[in-house]
Amino acid sequence: MLCIFALSLNAQEISIIPKPAEMQIEEGEFSFNGKVVLCYPKIKDGGIDAVVDNFVREIKKTTGVKLVKDRLKDGLFLGWDVQEAAKKGDAHIVLYVDEYMLNEAYRLSVTPKIINIAASTPAGFFYAFQTLKQLMPRNVMAGVPDDSVEEWRVPCVFIVDEPRFSWRGFMLDEGRHFYGKEEIKKIIDVMAAYKMNRFHWHLTEDQGWRIEIKKYPKLTEVGAWRDSKVLGWGEVKPDGKRYGGYYTHKDIKEVVAYAKERFIEIVPEVDIPGHSQAAVASYPEFLACDPENKHDVWLWQGVSADVINVANPLAVQFAKDVIDELTELFPFGYIHLGGDECPTHKWEHNSDCQVLLKEIGSTNYRDLQIHFYKQLKEHIAQKPADKQRKLIFWNEVLHGNTAPLGDDITIMAWIGADNAAVDAAKRGMNTILSPQIPYYINRRQSKLETEPRSQGHGDETVERVYNYKPMNGVAEELQPKYMGVQANFWTEWVEEADIVQYLMFPRLVAVAEAGWTPADKRDYNDFLKRLQGEAKYYLLKGVNYGKHVFK
Repeated sequence: MLCIFALSLNAQEISIIPKPAEMQIEEGEFSFNGKVVLCYPKIKDGGIDAVVDNFVREIKKTTGVKLVKDRLKDGLFLGWDVQEAAKKGDAHIVLYVDEYMLNEAYRLSVTPKIINIAASTPAGFFYAFQTLKQLMPRNVMAGVPDDSVEEWRVPCVFIVDEPRFSWRGFMLDEGRHFYGKEEIKKIIDVMAAYKMNRFHWHLTEDQGWRIEIKKYPKLTEVGAWRDSKVLGWGEVKPDGKRYGGYYTHKDIKEVVAYAKERFIEIVPEVDIPGHSQAAVASYPEFLACDPENKHDVWLWQGVSADVINVANPLAVQFAKDVIDELTELFPFGYIHLGGDECPTHKWEHNSDCQVLLKEIGSTNYRDLQIHFYKQLKEHIAQKPADKQRKLIFWNEVLHGNTAPLGDDITIMAWIGADNAAVDAAKRGMNTILSPQIPYYINRRQSKLETEPRSQGHGDETVERVYNYKPMNGVAEELQPKYMGVQANFWTEWVEEADIVQYLMFPRLVAVAEAGWTPADKRDYNDFLKRLQGEAKYYLLKGVNYGKHVFK
């Protein structure tokens, strides 16, 4: 009976997240029975071989079905002669290129004898395979074998699909707490399953520096370690335990390659000149505004006043050197430099900063931060084209005079997100919506007593996250500046990876659907019905999740 239940996917049981742009349910099923041939073409930009190989390997691992690969001949990649294909097997999966489709778009047609997939890029084929796996029992999506199933089937559907936004992101803060590369890979797997494509890796904080920079070894010798696992706040005091960790260059390259296989680009964030006490503690002699004082990696939550001395040329060179190493490690075209919550108090009492402020013709100490970024931006502009990176900042940067930075920076809007995004777009800047409420999914997601210790009052529920409407009411001429959406996870209160997962899921899935599905196709009650089958996926995948929305 369990086998019958697993195999009998009817129209009511089809559950795809994020919801496709268009889907029509047809009669019948495709059966992975007998010899199944996967036919695929060459593709201009390359990369399709890896997508096909990974899919074939996953299907064999999870179902035991051995797909036979057959490369289409040159000139046949706009279609396929089904009668010719019939000579080579009992059923077929056929990939063909439609150069008129958008980058991540795909068409998926499942009939009783053939599965046709059209896309213009490897990314489009990858997302079609993600949907195809969701049409099968959840063990396929989770990558876990199930020997009890005797015959694997897929319901017949016709899907035309493409994402609403090009940026569908998730940010994890590992500056406060460190989880390790295997946990990051697990998060990347789940992101890929739901067609998310940007992992924003927050690697530095007042409380820890988590990435090896070979030119400055003390950043990890000193800055990656502190004398408390728990961060102090109110009645919670530092516990005195030695705690820390960091990623080597080898680790970073491994994770970047892992994400790339799943069409996820990694955006590193090194938060400077604020949120930088761990760096200052590592090299106080040139990073501190007051090097004569003692500087330690911070043991507390909140915002430290110990910021980088932006008037010291050695500090500016330090930032340039860090950017140079980040550029070699992260091939994606963006680097995030933070820019949020940067107190100016120590600059105001530093003679070098006072002199520099006069030299740039300002009386606003916030302009020292913009001047600092301007120097870094000019440094990047001098690099070869393939080494240049665009800069992303939190929206506090808008409070200063951004004119020296130009309009080719990207603003990540978090505080007063909707208004900040409009402000950025009107200034000609690209923007990413990441509203603190409700997209900070480290906050408690219910008022139940079983909720783990974290920020918030339990108001940022799955429903509230889902019902946020990105780009709602934005003037049509500004909409091209909106790159997409991103959920953020700050880890002040979260010491363990399983609690990260509990708070992330299923709220991250709601953000994924906001990034992919057309606005007029989104409905919370429909989403909640489709969500019910994901509990099995989380269990098979070995990730924790908030269980109160599952019946």
